[in-house]
Amino acid sequence: MTRLRKKAFIALFLFTLFIFGTMMGLRTLKPSDGFSDLAPGMGEFVRERGGDHRRPVSNDMVVSPGQSHLASDTKVVFTKSDRDYSIFYDVQIFYYLWYGTPQMDGKYIHWDHVLVPHWDPKIAPSHAKGRHTPPEDIASSFFPELGPYSSRDPSVLESHMSQIEAAAAGVLVLSWYPPGIADNHGEPCEDLVPAVMDAAHRHSIKVAFHIQPYKGRTDLSMHDNIKYIIDKYGNHRAFYRFRSTTGRILPLFYVYDSYLIPPEAWADLLHPAGAHTLRGTPYDGVFLALVVEERHKHEILAGGFDGMYTYFASNGFSFGSSHQNWKAVKAFCDGNNLLFVPSAGPGYVDTAVRPWNNHNTRNRVNGRYYETSLQAALSVRPEIVTITSFNEWHEGTQIEKAVPRKTVSRLYLDYQPHRSDLYLELTRKWAEHFNKEKDKWLM
Repeated sequence: MTRLRKKAFIALFLFTLFIFGTMMGLRTLKPSDGFSDLAPGMGEFVRERGGDHRRPVSNDMVVSPGQSHLASDTKVVFTKSDRDYSIFYDVQIFYYLWYGTPQMDGKYIHWDHVLVPHWDPKIAPSHAKGRHTPPEDIASSFFPELGPYSSRDPSVLESHMSQIEAAAAGVLVLSWYPPGIADNHGEPCEDLVPAVMDAAHRHSIKVAFHIQPYKGRTDLSMHDNIKYIIDKYGNHRAFYRFRSTTGRILPLFYVYDSYLIPPEAWADLLHPAGAHTLRGTPYDGVFLALVVEERHKHEILAGGFDGMYTYFASNGFSFGSSHQNWKAVKAFCDGNNLLFVPSAGPGYVDTAVRPWNNHNTRNRVNGRYYETSLQAALSVRPEIVTITSFNEWHEGTQIEKAVPRKTVSRLYLDYQPHRSDLYLELTRKWAEHFNKEKDKWLM
């Protein structure tokens, strides 16, 4: 009998110890360890970045008739008669202004893009040549609901801003070339920037600048570019600025293909002791460089940038665009007081302009690819998420509304069986989720 009592006592003691250990273990879990209702595996802890944290700042808002709003640093909340909804300034979307039509521009621009030949002369002959012939044959694998449009058309700009507002993206990141300069297949369009900013302001959307590479771009010409942008647009109420934890409010600039300029030259522009530094002047800003290869992390740091972004929507295409690398890149940025801005995209298909590049195609899978990309971006707890893109139709990364279309020579991809606004809705869903999660991270 004594032996049975002893065994019972030991069993009860072990069971009590197990319960105690379990409860203590649960208490040590952080609220973020389960990452709310996101998919399993997204709760990986990433330490908070020290130093000079920067956060978006909301400038003056404009509200459409019949609406009221509440504004904060990261969002603006609208109240309509039937519902409340928000747009979020930490969800930023890349936007292109290079499209043209005969009615508005005297000719088609970009919709008639050439088929870019392969760089290997042995491979190039095996692929199609020539250029597209709009309006039935356009340089895209998808067909826009608006048809092949002109970026000069005020009704197009209004439709675009309404769609971006519907997607809850608060900042339009505008692809920008200096006055009189264009990409290799387009026409100068810097004169359209005021119309874009006016249209954006009507929807409480802010505009940041995505400075593109051009012939002769140097650290010195970039100094002139930044000065031009701030002098000309800095007082516009749609001009986007970031607020640092030190209280400084600075414009945010994305610099595409930043690696084409060596870090020593960037340091002359972006280090406080640089030969023609912007730091501490009226033209200071938050400058984000493009990370493509792994070595770019160190070059970006050496060049004096404030952070890095990934842009490309094709997972696995580059080191920077590979979701599996984002945790390590974020850790590098955290350790060096840099912003890491991952770019999520709905898919990728550029074979309408690069017919030899099908190995980089990423199918949309009815929105699942997009949600996987967004989930990967949120898992590293970024301060900003970018969307590639609103309307880069050539590379098939657009979330703009698209419709089914079949012509004599073309069968375009579409968003069916879903509606044309599928990717706008998915963007809003994840933007709202992102901001709910950020509130928990701050706790």
